[in-house]
Amino acid sequence: MDQPPTDPAPGEPEQQALFGWPTPEPDPDPGTSPVFRDTPEARRMLDVREVYAEPAALDSPRGRQIMSRVPGARVTEVASHWRIPSLHGNDGNISRWVRIKTETLVLGVKQTLRTRPNGRSADWIAPGASNGCAMACAYCYVPRRKGYANPITLFTNIEAIVAHVRRHVRALGPKTEPNQCDPEAWVYDIGENGDCSVDALVSDNTADLIALFRGLPTAKGSFATKFVNPDLLALDPQGRTRVRFSLMPPEDARLLDIRTSPVAERIAAAADFLDAGYEVHFNLSPVVLRPAWQRDWAGLLAHLDDVLPARVKRQAAAEIIMLTHNETLHEVNLGWHPRAEEVLWQPAAQETKRSQNGALNVRYSLEIKRQSLTRLQQLLATHAPWLRVRYAF
Repeated sequence: MDQPPTDPAPGEPEQQALFGWPTPEPDPDPGTSPVFRDTPEARRMLDVREVYAEPAALDSPRGRQIMSRVPGARVTEVASHWRIPSLHGNDGNISRWVRIKTETLVLGVKQTLRTRPNGRSADWIAPGASNGCAMACAYCYVPRRKGYANPITLFTNIEAIVAHVRRHVRALGPKTEPNQCDPEAWVYDIGENGDCSVDALVSDNTADLIALFRGLPTAKGSFATKFVNPDLLALDPQGRTRVRFSLMPPEDARLLDIRTSPVAERIAAAADFLDAGYEVHFNLSPVVLRPAWQRDWAGLLAHLDDVLPARVKRQAAAEIIMLTHNETLHEVNLGWHPRAEEVLWQPAAQETKRSQNGALNVRYSLEIKRQSLTRLQQLLATHAPWLRVRYAF
């Protein structure tokens, strides 16, 4: 498992850049020169027609910038981004689950700024600059608190979020002992409840957070993503932001990863992001147990080994996360995507679990989980021995 990958033999081709253009110079005003954001592909992901917004969010500089990017959207002012009865409390929205994600945006002001310890994927969970997502992964944990709709909520007080994280990093001082999160830097997850790549289609919050960590030599930002947004290649992270491309076998992704970039595109983007200055890791997540799961994971890992260039393999690491599900989400999914529940909801193999935030979820039983993690790590040793596992959960 610890064998480093070898460099390609002389004349052996490295992986070609996915998008076919050189990495652009950082734009001094990324709000004025979009590369990808205004393309038809981006608009298929997020084509905002309706905005629910707290008045203070609308009146902020970031709120005004976001609104300039969604011209013609109908605006409804709300007292709280958390309490929008026509969205969160309306069970009639289940049948419109995906359409709401595509066409609806919520703007709010994040009131509580708190950095929480983590110790798994990151040392710390930073205050999120968003909540919710335009993608529709059937297993996503974020909708469990929102009821019947889960569009993107963007927080417009980004200056306060950035200042909070900067103070937290500086108060910690240098990291004195290596751990599985990173040997040298404090790692801050900046996208716990959303996808920073999708957020960047309408907001510069992601750009501001990447710029923050570029100036913090003792810390790194980190976010997981299932969406390839080439606009991020221009943000000049200088090695201070870790992108974790979430992967699962394409057979699972076609059923469960709704509205995401195809798995092959996420893998193909790895070299582009590394060359643009990101650290690139992978999330093997979630691992869903169903017939032929071992065969399909072996195929995915073999594909990684075949197509990733040596420079990506040398710095890569992975997280393995077994599926955790939730009864409330199960009921929502039955209303819009029942086929997903045929593999996600397996009561005979699952047991209840109280999560860190107090929610009651279901996960694979401890013995099934232990055996499955052991088998997946054996597959890694066989098909991708260069891929170091940072943690498995």
